[in-house]
Order: sequence, then C-alpha cells, then structure tokens
Amino acid sequence: MSRYQWQEAFDQAPKRDVRFETMSGIPLDAVYGPHDGQHPGQFPYTRGVHASMYRSRLWTMRMFAGFGTPSDTNERFKAILAAGGDGLSTAFDLPTLMGRDSDDPHAEGEVGRCGVAVDTLADMEDLYSGIDVGNYTTSMTINSPAAVIFAMYIAAAEKRGIGRAKLGGTLQNDILKEYQAQKEFVFPPRQSMRLVRDTITFSAAEMPRWNSVSISGYHIREAGSTAAQELAFTLGNGFAYVELAQAAGLAVDEFAPRLSFFFNAHIDFFEEIAKYRAARRIWARWMKDRYGATNEKSMMVRFHTQTAGVSLTAQQPEINIARTAIEALAGVLGGTQSLHTNSFDEALALPTEKAARIALRTQQILAYETGATNVADPLGGSWYVEALTDEIERQAEEIFAKVDEFGNGSMLEGAYVGIDNGYYQSEIADASYHFEKLINRGERIVVGVNAFTEGNAEAQPELLQITNEQEMMQVKRLQAVKADRNADAVHQCLAELKVAAVDNERNLMPTLIEAVSTYATEGEIMHALADVFGRYVERPVL
Repeated sequence: MSRYQWQEAFDQAPKRDVRFETMSGIPLDAVYGPHDGQHPGQFPYTRGVHASMYRSRLWTMRMFAGFGTPSDTNERFKAILAAGGDGLSTAFDLPTLMGRDSDDPHAEGEVGRCGVAVDTLADMEDLYSGIDVGNYTTSMTINSPAAVIFAMYIAAAEKRGIGRAKLGGTLQNDILKEYQAQKEFVFPPRQSMRLVRDTITFSAAEMPRWNSVSISGYHIREAGSTAAQELAFTLGNGFAYVELAQAAGLAVDEFAPRLSFFFNAHIDFFEEIAKYRAARRIWARWMKDRYGATNEKSMMVRFHTQTAGVSLTAQQPEINIARTAIEALAGVLGGTQSLHTNSFDEALALPTEKAARIALRTQQILAYETGATNVADPLGGSWYVEALTDEIERQAEEIFAKVDEFGNGSMLEGAYVGIDNGYYQSEIADASYHFEKLINRGERIVVGVNAFTEGNAEAQPELLQITNEQEMMQVKRLQAVKADRNADAVHQCLAELKVAAVDNERNLMPTLIEAVSTYATEGEIMHALADVFGRYVERPVL
C-alpha cells in the first residue's frame, strides 16, 4: 500500500470533532515518517491497525470490576458508566473461575472476594440488570467454565429480547495460558480445547459481533515472564487456536477477524511499546504466510491492555497512581484498542469506588489532555524503539521455533507438549526468579520497597471490605433458585449434556444454553462435564 493509498483510507475514516494541534496551536499531521515507509493501517500493521487510529475514535475505556454479589457489582458497573466508562469488563470470584458453586465446601471464604459470584442464570440476570447489553460491549475474564458463563450471558440477553446476533463483547476463553501460568483449569487440556473449539464455531455462525477468544498474555506476565516471553507465548497460543479452528473445518477468514488479544502494560515504558508493535507485525506475517489469511482483519492484532497489577506496591499505595498512568500511556502510544487502568489500592484489596474512579480519570486525562491521541505511532522511527521492536520480535521467533519443533510442525501440538513437559511453567518461573533476585540485590529499584521507603509507616487508605454477610446472601440466593426451579428439567438437561459431551463432533453450546435456561448451576454443569472429560492434575516441574 502506497502513501497515496494510506491517505485515501485515512480520508475515508470518520474523524472526531476536535482540533488536532498542540496546546500552542501547532497543527499536527496524522502520522509522521517517510513517504515510502510503512504507515498505520498498512500490512504488517507495525504502526497500528487503522489508518486514522485515535483520530477516528478513542480506545474503549473498559474498566474491570466485580465483587460480592451480582447486585453489588451491578451498582459498580452503573457507577463506571455514569463516570464516563464506555465498556464493561467482568471479574469473577475464584469459585466461579474454578467451576464451583457458592455453596460448595471448597468455596467457603472465597465467595465474592476476588470478583463477583455467579452460580446460575438468575445471577447473570442480576449482574447486568438495567444495562443495555445490546449497546454496551462486555468482556468476561473467565476460562475453564467460559462456555457455561457464555451460555448464561446469551440466555439472559435473549430473555430480555436482545438477540444473540446483537451482542458485542469478548469472552476470554484462553485455556492454554491457564496451564502455562494462571492455573485455573478443571479439565485436561485437549478436553478443555474442545469447549474453546465449540465457542469459536458457534460464535462464527451466530454471533458476528462477538470475540470468542481473547488470547491473553496478561496473566503470563503477571506470573513473572519477560516481555518477549509474554508476547511469544501469547501469539503462539493464538496460532494454536487458529489450527484448532481450522481442524474443525473453519476457513481462517471465517473466524480469525473475531480473535482478540489481551496484553499487560508493565513499567518498562519503551519495552512495552515495542512489544505491542512487534506483536502486530508477527501476527500479520504468520497469518498471511503460514495460515493463508486473505482478509486484512484476520491479520490485525486487536488488543485490550491492562496496567500491571504485579507492579503495584502495598507500600505507599498512592504512588501507584503514577505507575498506572505511565503504564497506561505505554498502552496508548502502543496503539491499544481498549484499556483498563488498575486502581492504586489493588495491592491491598479490591478497589473502592473512589479508587476505581481515579483510575478511569487517568485514562480520561490521557485521552483529552495530553495530546497523545493526535498522532498515530508517535514513537515510530525512533532508533531506540525500532531496535527494541526488532529485538523482541527476534526473541519471540526463537520461542516459536522451539514450540513448533515440539509439535513437529504444529503449534497446537507444540502447545500441548510444552504444557505436558513443563516448558512454559519453567521458563516463567526462571524469569520471575531472576527478576526477584535483582530486586533483592538492589540492582532493580522499586520505589517504596527497596529504596525511598520514607512514608511506608503511614496509615493505609480506606479499603473495600467483602463481608461474610455478602457470602451468606449469595448462598441463600442460590438455595432459593434451586428451590424454585423445575428439578426434573435440570436433571434431563444435565443428562443430555453428558450424552453430547461424549460425541466429540457435537457442538456443546446449544446444549449448554438449554441447561442454563433451566437454572442448572455452573457447578452442576461442570461436574457433569467432568464425568465425561475427567479432571486435570498438574505434574510438578522439577
């Protein structure tokens, strides 16, 4: 694509009604660089996936929230939207993430603590009550039970008269990184990938606005990986999902445009920007050359960014506001499509409403005050940033070659082998250990932790408290739903689910939607699937 073609694409894109100039009135071009160089919206998209980037529209300010009961979180969602947020991202509690109901003995003490508790369709109805999910996009960070929660979301919307084809949003549904980093798995890898396959094919057929998988590097980085490892493991998992869908009979351009990504924004400012630029370039080249994509959207890395939780400190927590702002700016200058900014108190507890509002205001300052949105890829052409981009790409390609070798030319089989032999887990552990040694030796300064500790003894800010009463309310809500539902219908649907699960050629999504519509619980459904799939126990990596 020539400069002329880029200009044509830029001219055709809608523009925000603002003046693109500095505070002093200096007019700004949409992009800078040589006329014969790459530009945003041009393959391989190093400089951005859209010709007009933020001149056309800002990133989605998608704030992550979830705590207590669905009604508690519903109030927080509405507060976020009232404060100017334009997308929702749902955090689920640990029992929900592990496929357990709130009255499960293993759930005691964890209900509503690190996210919202969702047991049945009734909870999903309460969670988004009064919110037009046909007009707001919703992201749901859940993996092993993702298909079950997805079925609840669809059923709840359709009960309100909102058809599934109108629903827009993202299901994280990235089970590979659970075995590699986050460890919230239930079934063995290949059986879990069956559920991912079914959500991809179901969404491709019936939900054109839905991203069926958000391939996540965030949790890989939070577990201690380097930036290059985060990038390589994430894109490698993406290639595995592409091969999974192709094996199910889908042409690459039928599903790849709806794949999205989720990256960390860590504290090393320039390295993070280079990581995002390298990600776009690698994905575009692999999708075109290896997987035969012809649709430009199949070659575009569209990604959500969240600032680094692991970079936040319990010491002097207010200075986390500065860390978050710097990390968010890296995401913006790297060309993210949506952004969550962590709250300053998250090293201590779930965020208070005030802390969450400050985090959102940080994004709004970046969007409306800094001028960062006026020019696409403003650091493109920097010798430093370009060299970092090239080096991160080189390191990532070395990792791809290793995984590809594991799988004898298949990135999908290579991912399975890498999980089974502990490759990913040991690489992340080694990187994390190395970084921690640098901090302990004082070779890496963390303000408030190993230097500049004046003020550490000051009183902590007021924190959000999740009470035992909230847990009891959720358990009572679950018991009431069980008492009111048609038990025979539930048992019949669970039996049918087991039959469907045995047949690997059947797509489980229609059966899951039927099951949740009877108010079968998440735990009941996951237990039924486990009877067929089995449960996974990780082998120690020595």
